[in-house]
Amino acid sequence: MSTGPIRPTPGAHTALHPAAAARITGGFWAARRRTNAEASIPRGPALLEEAGNLANLRAAADGKGSFNGDFPFQDSDVHKWLEAASWHLADHPEDAELTAHVDELVALLAAAQDADGYLQSYYQVARPERRWQELGWGHELYCAGHLLQAAVAHHRATGRRELLDVAERFAVHIASVLGPGGRIDGVCGHPEIETALVELYRETGERRWLDLAGHFVDRRGHGLLDADVNPHLGRAYWQDHTPVREATTVTGHAVRQLYLLAGVADLASETGDRELYAVAERLWDAMVASKTYLTGGVGARHEGEAFGEPYELPSDRAYAETCAAIASIQFSWRMALLTGEAKYSDLVERTLYNGFLAGVGLDGDSWLYVNPLHVREEYEGAFEPDKAARRTAWFRCACCPPNVMRLLASLPHYMASGTTGDDAGLQLHQYATGVYEAGGGRVSVATAYPWEGRITVTVEEAPDADWTLSLRIPSWCTDFTATAPDGEPPAETLPGWLGLRRHWSPGDTLTLDLELNPRLTRPDPRVDAVRGCVAIERGPLVHCLEGVDQQPGVRFDDLTLPYGSRLTVRHDPDLLGGVTVVTADGLRRGGADAVPLTAVPYYAWANREEGPMRVWIPEG
Repeated sequence: MSTGPIRPTPGAHTALHPAAAARITGGFWAARRRTNAEASIPRGPALLEEAGNLANLRAAADGKGSFNGDFPFQDSDVHKWLEAASWHLADHPEDAELTAHVDELVALLAAAQDADGYLQSYYQVARPERRWQELGWGHELYCAGHLLQAAVAHHRATGRRELLDVAERFAVHIASVLGPGGRIDGVCGHPEIETALVELYRETGERRWLDLAGHFVDRRGHGLLDADVNPHLGRAYWQDHTPVREATTVTGHAVRQLYLLAGVADLASETGDRELYAVAERLWDAMVASKTYLTGGVGARHEGEAFGEPYELPSDRAYAETCAAIASIQFSWRMALLTGEAKYSDLVERTLYNGFLAGVGLDGDSWLYVNPLHVREEYEGAFEPDKAARRTAWFRCACCPPNVMRLLASLPHYMASGTTGDDAGLQLHQYATGVYEAGGGRVSVATAYPWEGRITVTVEEAPDADWTLSLRIPSWCTDFTATAPDGEPPAETLPGWLGLRRHWSPGDTLTLDLELNPRLTRPDPRVDAVRGCVAIERGPLVHCLEGVDQQPGVRFDDLTLPYGSRLTVRHDPDLLGGVTVVTADGLRRGGADAVPLTAVPYYAWANREEGPMRVWIPEG
């Protein structure tokens, strides 16, 4: 059984199901996951202690002390860290020190839980009289959702029920208060509970959790949240302005919107509800068409951490919160499983390598909350220091770091999928050295992707019958070759998929070579903010200019790049943990003299000295 965060039931209405087993064993993502395991996750308990999150839970448990922190949802950081640690333990059950930390926090949550099942330290310690009275900003269901996801991860990773029992007791309480026939008709200001309840259903087999998730989705959009608290944001901020089934585009707070749509996709997969299926497709298409940055980042506005209007994608004022990139990946992966279409995994790839990975420093110990595509030479910082374009050790609102930890810890889950029945086979969505088991077979993958374009897939086990091995051809790729056993030519089975159906034997290999020539990309002309600019890309990676790499004595904001410039590539194993650099002959604005430009992968920016950066470069 898959130990990842999404496990559709056998009767789910999905085209694909996640790999039954997946391990990343080497290469690019293994290095990033190693940093996550050795630096990021181990520091979590100390950081949560320092920020007061654990003290809050102890106060809820023993009735002593006051609430620490500026936000009512401090508990959610604990839950996300527990989920990350659990996914790590699924791969490394021998990690005794981490197991002890997890056991300690699970026991603390059990002690903090009220007799009626309620569990959120802010309303237990600071404002018990306001429990379930501040749904817009209290985040009670949001915290519950992250608790449920942590509990599912812990149960799948360890087989133990302690945290799952806590989560189920809280879910029972929630259903009694806010479910159909409950005393409160309301939804949470921050979606998250919807997708979590579906996964609780998948883990326990209790249909009532799936029904409760559907109840919360269908009650949203009926004006149940108190928009008068912040009238300038409006109900669209909470996606409470129109019923979900009638929505035509993504809007409002980006993370809220995409967590909600992840739940919509989950509901569609388990219920077969074609109306929800269509909503998820419609809103994903609208997001990609006009509200997504080149990096895969989403959220154009600092105000409301929100999507903007179509094609409102400013580079220097981009919010593109790290959590929003994670939410986009979660939504897109669910859509890939639901439909089998490659376009969803294309966006997962773009976002993973760029908008998401920039959010964590190469040291695994420094973070970006916002991910702009342009930082000016005269940059003075943000009004809120936590949301400046500079790496930070932790945040007052620390939602992003443990969110990054849990995605990296569960990343193998997003690599491959399988089909069963007459069309049995395995699909590789993302390319990382490792071993993947799905669709009745198992393959090993060897690759230096994204630095090199060769992916070698070796069959280790396959059914004694015809079986299909499918590889995604990324949408950025314009030229590739594939070499199969006995010279059989793979064929494009669906748009974006290269597949070969045959009787496979252990040791058979399928080799895919993706052309990785660097390229210049022009923006959609409707994006006013970057009209007349170009960006450098190579394979799945967006590149950027950083001031530290450019020729001294030339103002950074005077650099331009003609569209026809020749791009050259060199791999530097000593730079930024080992990266491929793209160089080009640029020009100085207003002059004819050539200026050499050096571009590094966007994910690696802000890991050296502070200074200017830009993805979109004015054309010379």
